Amino acid sequence: MTNKLILICFLWITSNALAQEKSYAFSMEEAISFALDSNYTALNSRRDVAIAIKKKWETTATGLPQLNGKVSYNNNLKQPVTLIPGEFFGGDPGTFSPVVFGTKQNANAFATLEQLIFDGSYLVGLQAAKVFLDYTENANEKTLLEVRKGVINAYGSVLIANELIEIDQKNKETLEKNLFETRKIYENGLTEEENVEQLEITLLEVETNLKNTLRTRSIAEQMFNAALGIDINAKVILTQKLDDLAKQNIQLDFLDRDLNLEENIDYKIAYNLTEQRNLELKLEKSKALPNLSAFVNYGTQANSNSFTFLDGDQIWFQSSVLGVSMNIPVFSSGMRGARTQQAKIAYEQSETLFTETIQNLKLEFDAAQNRYQFSIEVYENAKKNLSLAERIESKNQIKFSEGLVSSFDLRQAQTQLYLAQQRYFQSLLNVINSKAELETILNTPQLKN
Repeated sequence: MTNKLILICFLWITSNALAQEKSYAFSMEEAISFALDSNYTALNSRRDVAIAIKKKWETTATGLPQLNGKVSYNNNLKQPVTLIPGEFFGGDPGTFSPVVFGTKQNANAFATLEQLIFDGSYLVGLQAAKVFLDYTENANEKTLLEVRKGVINAYGSVLIANELIEIDQKNKETLEKNLFETRKIYENGLTEEENVEQLEITLLEVETNLKNTLRTRSIAEQMFNAALGIDINAKVILTQKLDDLAKQNIQLDFLDRDLNLEENIDYKIAYNLTEQRNLELKLEKSKALPNLSAFVNYGTQANSNSFTFLDGDQIWFQSSVLGVSMNIPVFSSGMRGARTQQAKIAYEQSETLFTETIQNLKLEFDAAQNRYQFSIEVYENAKKNLSLAERIESKNQIKFSEGLVSSFDLRQAQTQLYLAQQRYFQSLLNVINSKAELETILNTPQLKN
């Protein structure tokens, strides 16, 4: 028995340790797929759609038969007394006799079935519920697109931090080697102290950049985990390289694509708004129409001076009513007209906003295409500049070791190389992000849940 308890405890501790050490590995597309299911905003967005579906049924159900029941019990602790003229009982005129009507206790049970026959606002409400569901689904799609774009940006941010750390560490090692050799040469009196100091300045800058990039990577990893919807401190391995991702995202055919407005999610949402405002106008107009409803009521009632309602011989009296009612709006002192005019103005505002949205989307698309093309051009230039900067720095390294150039010239070449490295990796990230932005406008992923 003791051995079994030890085994159970061991398994429990092991399972907890494994849970705490849970790690993930993602390519870019795997990370996007995971985030679409687990991102906190995406989860709540899907719940909004579920609420809208229930809201649609709630609206539909208001026009379907409604059955309500009511049970009541009354005990008249002090029954009301009514005064009856004395003549009724043979008394003198002008006198009154106190009389108690009814029994001390009574019980009632009623059931009422109601059915709406015609109501203009109900018909408009059904249309509005459908439009609201469409809007919620479109809002969910926009959320998923933003989640996708955020994951791409976060994935790239972690990768660029990794690349910069690797480069900074490599540069640091090279500088430490140069500084060590230069110090030895200075100690032997074969070079000036300024050459040592110049290298020390450069090394300090690289070390500072390395520390900052390490901190930046930690924040980038936490932001990436948050975008995925997992613990920010969970271990995540990215299986793709920044350079490979950038090359995959250089697709020049995107520069030749035309904008299909009806596929754009902001267009869909703006259109939903015009539909909603139009239905609000119809709703105000429908309030001038009569509404018609019917009901049937069935009930039973029992009376007694003591509580005998559960006895088998208790007499229950049945009753039933069938009715139809019509409510006809006649005069509202201009209130309905004022509300209708407000709804009409709001509808006109939505149409203007819809037109503005179309124009803004065209501008946004042209700008996104331009940014994407520019990012590709910057990447190509940064790639060439990096190659040139590496060759210049390498030549200056050789010349410096041979005493042909000063440490100041070497530092300039090194600074130029470090800047070229940063610009190159930033250009890779810009290609990826600008492509994602263009895809969001075109809605090429067609993300729907």
